[in-house]
Amino acid sequence: MLTIALCALALLGAALAVRFRTKGPPALYRLAKPGTMALIILVALVRPDALPPYKIFILAGLLASSAGDVFLLLHRKWFPAGLACFLLAHGFYALAFKPAPGQTASGATLIPYLVFGLLMFRTLAPNLGKLKLPVLVYIAAITVMAWFAAARFIDLGGWKALAAFSGALLFLASDSVLAYARFVKDFGSAQLFILGTYFPAQLLIALSV
Repeated sequence: MLTIALCALALLGAALAVRFRTKGPPALYRLAKPGTMALIILVALVRPDALPPYKIFILAGLLASSAGDVFLLLHRKWFPAGLACFLLAHGFYALAFKPAPGQTASGATLIPYLVFGLLMFRTLAPNLGKLKLPVLVYIAAITVMAWFAAARFIDLGGWKALAAFSGALLFLASDSVLAYARFVKDFGSAQLFILGTYFPAQLLIALSV
């Protein structure tokens, strides 16, 4: 019941964050976004039946994401710091989703993520300037994270692995639109899509614990 209540509050917080981001006021958005992430962290924290290493990596990823959110709420000059925090988050998630000892992630499973990552970088590259290398590393990290989540679901099955896989896909979609809107062309519904996929992504990953 506690998990259900926290999920409901997190979804309410997410809806408010989207509302405040698109309609204002900005001050309430700056409260709603980290507040929603705090609720999502609590969802993972109260899960009682997870293996310790997995839970630790997921919590570390959620905390790093929260730090990234804070940096992205600040002046544009803090964007690289936010990028670094989310890069760290994807690293933690990849460690959680990585194959168990003695197992390997299928190379065939990697192909669609690799193709998507290369196309995304090609789209962004002309507008990246000094951020070209950091963004390339970031795309590689989120691609590996999503690949590991897919391979884990194929190997293990079950609703928790499905939640992690679904969360990884939504995170990939959210970050892709964020990057496109920031570096190529912003569009009216960008923030609605970015936040509308970001919060469910993090909540699904938290529920996979």
